[in-house]
Amino acid sequence: MPRLGDNRYGKSRVRISRITRHGDRHEFQEWTVRVLLQGDFESSFTEADNSRILPTDTMKNTVYSIARDSSAATIEEFAMELGDYLLNNNPQVSNASVEIDEKAWERMHCDGAAAPTTFRLCGPELNTVSASRGKNGQWDIASGIDGLTMLKTTKSAFTGYIKDRLTTLKPATDRIFGTSATVVWTCASSEPNYANVRSRILGSLLRTFAAHDSKSVQHTLFDMGKAALDAAPEIASIKLTMPNLHHLLADLSPFGQDNPNHIFVPVDEPHGYIEATIER
Repeated sequence: MPRLGDNRYGKSRVRISRITRHGDRHEFQEWTVRVLLQGDFESSFTEADNSRILPTDTMKNTVYSIARDSSAATIEEFAMELGDYLLNNNPQVSNASVEIDEKAWERMHCDGAAAPTTFRLCGPELNTVSASRGKNGQWDIASGIDGLTMLKTTKSAFTGYIKDRLTTLKPATDRIFGTSATVVWTCASSEPNYANVRSRILGSLLRTFAAHDSKSVQHTLFDMGKAALDAAPEIASIKLTMPNLHHLLADLSPFGQDNPNHIFVPVDEPHGYIEATIER
């Protein structure tokens, strides 16, 4: 006989922007929020009984209402605040999960001075958090960055690999290395300074990618993970997913021209896909 298995429901892609005013200086944040609840909802599936269902439209309104009075400075802090409210005010809910993506707005600098109320969107990457807690448990927080797009035009090689009858790839000792990385880390300490940890991790990733003499994506990925662990003792592990976004040398020989690593064709599909978790 059919029975209901694991289930949850919630509201996705709740978009919110927030201005925090400090006199003549403002802070600006733009978030996309997803809320998912688990609990005593079986009767809504099996008996068409909605008496234990909090409408997802109410969840959307809750995001805006909690944000209005929130003093949370980071997406991690806001995720926990929102989740605590939902758990504390809904006895039928046993677990709350909150995921937030934050756009990379940064204060604009004009003529060497920071503009107090003007911002620019810096890059495609998103700051992310995935937070979950059972009613009587502790928060499980995974912070991260999605779409961290980087490229280096030298100090990247790939040689010494397996060659079988289907291998057509030529060894490369000086190639373009481009990626759009997804990074997720977990903290060992219970109440880290989330913004400071994020800043140190990002700085270490960028510095290592730029300076690394890469022999493969795997080689660079591991050293980036090591650098992040060194830069942020608060984190227990870090997972990096790094697609290899190719730039292939264009063949100009039909036009009677050479191509000394000068003109390339960007090809992002298909691409190599490398991921690993670096742990202490």
